[in-house]
Amino acid sequence: MSPSGGVTRNTLRQQIADALRDEVLAGRLPPGREFTVKQIAEQYGVSATPVREALFDLSAQGLLASDQHRGFQVREFTVADYRAMAEARALVVEGLFRNPAERVAVRPEALASIRRRAAEAVRAAKGGDLDVLIGYDLRFWRELGQFVLNPYITEFLTRLRVQAWVFAVHRLRRDGMDEDVLWFGHEELVDAISRGDHEQVHAAMHSYYAHALAWADRLEARAAGAGTPGPPVPPESGEPGESPEAPESPGHCA
Repeated sequence: MSPSGGVTRNTLRQQIADALRDEVLAGRLPPGREFTVKQIAEQYGVSATPVREALFDLSAQGLLASDQHRGFQVREFTVADYRAMAEARALVVEGLFRNPAERVAVRPEALASIRRRAAEAVRAAKGGDLDVLIGYDLRFWRELGQFVLNPYITEFLTRLRVQAWVFAVHRLRRDGMDEDVLWFGHEELVDAISRGDHEQVHAAMHSYYAHALAWADRLEARAAGAGTPGPPVPPESGEPGESPEAPESPGHCA
């Protein structure tokens, strides 16, 4: 694995964590890939301490698994994991909509930036540019999350979106992206938010999550069909990212 460019964040620990997260999200560090603190320290030319801290940070975020004897490895998320992510996000968002006036505060001045993120995400999805899509999709949801008044909820949803992308990226690279796999409702969602149409916002989010669960259904069905006679499926190949999944999953928004 090779560094993906210069790092310029606040601390060395954060720089290393960000760089490695980018490698995972780009698919350059595949699920199951193992490495040690020493290897990463040598790769980036730094001491072991900030590397160890960065790896533990990524482990706490659920992106890495650690083993006392084998070091760290990129976590392998299953279809069941992905389904649980989508269901957890849906439950949290449903809770926010029970009384949005007390839990969500839209800042109109921020909508222009979010609308640009939405347009870029849709453009990247339709153009098949997965790297650009992931970046804009995560920024889109992160900026929308700033409207949520509870920062712990925002952090939780952001973490789930990153994990969903880690699950999705290899499947999308292998099977391709199309309108059956990706969700393109970013701009419609922003429009509904700008109009203050809570019912339409709720409907868009419900569609988003239903889309994600439908994709999980197709992946499970495909896995079941491949479980009889036929060649074994390689560990990192999972199920083809087939149909769209609404909620923030890959292509759709993580």
